Amino acid sequence: MVTASAHIITAVIGSGVLSLAWATAQLGWIAGPVVLFIFALVTWYCSIMLADCYRSPQGKRSYSYKDAVEAILGSVYCKFCGWAQYVNLVGVSIGYTITTAISMGAIKKSHCFHKNGQNATCEVSTTMNMIIFAVIQILLSQLPNFHKISWLSIVASIMSVAYSSIGLGLSVSKIAEGPQATTTLTGVVVGVDVTATEKLWRTFQSLGNIAFAYSYSNVLIEIQDTLRSSPPENQVMKKASSIGVSTTTMFYMACGLLGYAAFGNSAPGNFLTGFYEPFWLIDIANICIVIHLVGAYQVFAQPFYHFIETWSRNRWPDSRFLTSEHVVKVPLLGDFPLSIFRLTWRTLYVIVTAVVAMIFPFFNDFLGLIGAISFWPLTVFLPVEMYIVRAKIPRFSSTWNWLKILSTICLLVSLMAACGSVRGLIQSVQHYQPFKSS
Repeated sequence: MVTASAHIITAVIGSGVLSLAWATAQLGWIAGPVVLFIFALVTWYCSIMLADCYRSPQGKRSYSYKDAVEAILGSVYCKFCGWAQYVNLVGVSIGYTITTAISMGAIKKSHCFHKNGQNATCEVSTTMNMIIFAVIQILLSQLPNFHKISWLSIVASIMSVAYSSIGLGLSVSKIAEGPQATTTLTGVVVGVDVTATEKLWRTFQSLGNIAFAYSYSNVLIEIQDTLRSSPPENQVMKKASSIGVSTTTMFYMACGLLGYAAFGNSAPGNFLTGFYEPFWLIDIANICIVIHLVGAYQVFAQPFYHFIETWSRNRWPDSRFLTSEHVVKVPLLGDFPLSIFRLTWRTLYVIVTAVVAMIFPFFNDFLGLIGAISFWPLTVFLPVEMYIVRAKIPRFSSTWNWLKILSTICLLVSLMAACGSVRGLIQSVQHYQPFKSS
């Protein structure tokens, strides 16, 4: 249970924590914590249902989320699950490219501000940072089965906790300096900070940012598959989910509320970019983000790579371009299996995600959109539908009605979040200045 709880905390705490101060600023002191708690409660409740769906009605283990969906709901729902997962994986790849570029730029800006003062004009091009990140990912993408390297999860968890903790410490330090930021019970003020229309859209977008921070359903079944059958996996996983989600929620509350207290209604999209001193500590935090996301990109990209390559080889089994591999000797790595298809296709994927990130280099807007798209189908809808079938809940019974209402409400929330994020993207594109970090 301890290991499963640690995996959950590692899976949940990530770059999404950086946007929580901004999301809280849109909602205020009352709605901010309430919305965070509601998302935590829904995520926990649905994870409990998903844990009961790990085994098929015949008692067979499921090795992935898609396996569980297919075993309980059938192939049509399995395809829907696949599309939702892969759209989410591609979106996360783009989002991580944006986040890493901003963090790389923040390192340069912190040195500029330290040298020339906080009023200096320190312009940074995120485009060049994205190109550097893309080159690194092109090289890493040629490693087969990179996602199976066990130390990657450990490094990612250490880095994510490190930069989040640094952000918390800097927030506390800024608050201790005295009241400098303006905060309100309802967040950004209409007529002062934003217009009434903009307040509404930002509120919707903040829901997407919080949803992104809480998404871990993609890996819940995989985590549960690591548990032994005695005691029953679902019982252990329920306890692990309770520990993992509650621990993460306390951490998120601290980041969101302390970040809001530090910056007030003008909280930046990535709250680490709002600090300028001590510059060396801010550099460490941003370096941790870069290291974390360099590896995390591959964790999310590799399943999509595997899907496309398996589908292609099954579709054209006689194609030598798709199936042939050549062993080449690489210094330090020894014999390395090189596939022209893998080299071509994975390089193209990294380039496309980098180009999209260059067109839409907007941290909050893109993370909100990813969260909105993935939250309802993967965190709520499929667990609810599987649980209804698995538990044989009678149609139109009180439990059935409650679960359907929950799913419908979450669908509406996801649609509102998606609309707010799309609106934010459109506005950001209209006001985009390409030589300034987001």
